[in-house]
Amino acid sequence: MRPVRELILKAQNLKVAFGGVQALDLDLFKLEENELRVIIGPNGAGKSTFMDLICGKTKADSGKVLFKNQEILGKKEVEIAQMGIGRKFQKPSVFSGLSVYDNLLLAYQMPKDVWSSIRFKINSAVVDRIHAIAKKVGLENFLEVEAGGLSHGQKQWLEIGIVVIQNPKLMLIDEPAAGMSDTETAKTGDLILSLTEEHSVIVIEHDMNFVEQIAIEKVSVLVRGKLLTEGPFKDIRADERVINSYLGKAV
Repeated sequence: MRPVRELILKAQNLKVAFGGVQALDLDLFKLEENELRVIIGPNGAGKSTFMDLICGKTKADSGKVLFKNQEILGKKEVEIAQMGIGRKFQKPSVFSGLSVYDNLLLAYQMPKDVWSSIRFKINSAVVDRIHAIAKKVGLENFLEVEAGGLSHGQKQWLEIGIVVIQNPKLMLIDEPAAGMSDTETAKTGDLILSLTEEHSVIVIEHDMNFVEQIAIEKVSVLVRGKLLTEGPFKDIRADERVINSYLGKAV
């Protein structure tokens, strides 16, 4: 029997419209601690908008989002990050001219207030943490390599490392397998699965083979801003409503 886990995120009656078009109309979404949730759905379904609302990039028209029982709607992005929510966007945004080590070092220092940044010192604990995260994301042998010289997959892993090293309680990851080879995709799946040891994780993804690899718990399906259904992947891929609105008969 699976042990009971505390809720880490709860969104309720969450609505946002752009130019009169309802982008998101979410009645209820709940995520447990150390849960890996995959969100799928067609383009324009509201998946990225949902993540934008959670991290404070977009403002909601109404509703509430509780993170660890604290309301986060209306807070600034940096405040939400400091509360323990980290975001990895689809397109890597690493510092190309800096080494992998320096990218991780900068991430280790953020987000901090000015006084903490001034007092920050690189000690053995910091170096050990950087090496541990580099190993976790498969870049332990690339620490001195400039990020701009990494492959697309390696840049994605570095950006995941940049989020992980800030030790968020909740990680939001947007289409991590996009543009990867089959080998890179499988490795990325293993990496994301390992993240649930210390983090709750929400992943947006379109690659159904990748979803099948990582969807060890529940998949949520968004269509036209609403939650169509959620459940185990094997049930989702057989659901006629999901097939007709998104997956198609070939899946």
